[in-house]
Amino acid sequence: MAAPPVEDRSVSVHELLQFPFKRIELSLKAGHKGLNNKVTSARIQKLGLALGGYTGYIHSGRIQFLGGTEIHFLQTMDAGRRSVAFRNLSAQAICCVVLTGGRDLPPDLTELCDRGSIPLLHTQAVSSVAIAEITEFLEQALASEVSLHGVLMDIYGLGVFLCGDSGIGKSECALDLIIRGHRLVSDDLVWIKRHGSDRLVGRGPEPLPFHMELRGLGIIDIKELFGISVVRQEKTIDLAIRFEAWSKDLDFDRLGWEEEILDILDVPVPLRRMPVAPGRDLATLVEVATRLELLKARGKFAGE
Repeated sequence: MAAPPVEDRSVSVHELLQFPFKRIELSLKAGHKGLNNKVTSARIQKLGLALGGYTGYIHSGRIQFLGGTEIHFLQTMDAGRRSVAFRNLSAQAICCVVLTGGRDLPPDLTELCDRGSIPLLHTQAVSSVAIAEITEFLEQALASEVSLHGVLMDIYGLGVFLCGDSGIGKSECALDLIIRGHRLVSDDLVWIKRHGSDRLVGRGPEPLPFHMELRGLGIIDIKELFGISVVRQEKTIDLAIRFEAWSKDLDFDRLGWEEEILDILDVPVPLRRMPVAPGRDLATLVEVATRLELLKARGKFAGE
């Protein structure tokens, strides 16, 4: 089961300016007409090579940084070379420039940004701090995200995503797991974000976190019923278990040799298919499947 396609995400420079960073404060110094410019990558670039004449590496969706090294390099240039450097920059589709360290604004740069509608942001923070703060924000804001039908639980420290057809017993199994001391992240709908290339983090929908629908009981609030210790806001997804109605015509792995995956946002998640039939204790089976995954991470596999 593959996740549905996700559109490319972006952040406007205006959103970047409005974000309440913990360690830096950004102010707009030039290029006011470019506040709707889009940042599409969490990776940043420094303008040193571009000022030296090599502009081919500039990506339009990345924030460009000017720190002490770049400013010092500009100061070593005569007026003619500096004019050529800025003219080369003006030919590039730059979304935004950040000047760090509280340094004075080069007049040529201010004119370039105003003329090209390139927002010029200024911060007192040193480059390393500014880059760390902005990169963390962009990684969160630009992370690919998708919503999937299922239940996400924290079981023995692993994030376990329970999926399967509606009415097959996912919520009832989750309730049994909660009573056994495991923690609920979300029931019915799980919002999943990809962080980096291989990490998936799931959370519940904002309006009704930690609520569960149980046939015959209706909507229940897990946090109110069982306390804050059985819920958590988000969890990395480490294992997926798909419930399937048992049928003698279906072929289920008897020895545990088959390696199946669930593709979510191009990240492979280990998948176990679990047959559902009257009398089967699903919560116990899910606990055992989670323990097996923990043992597998330590190189232990009983099937061998």
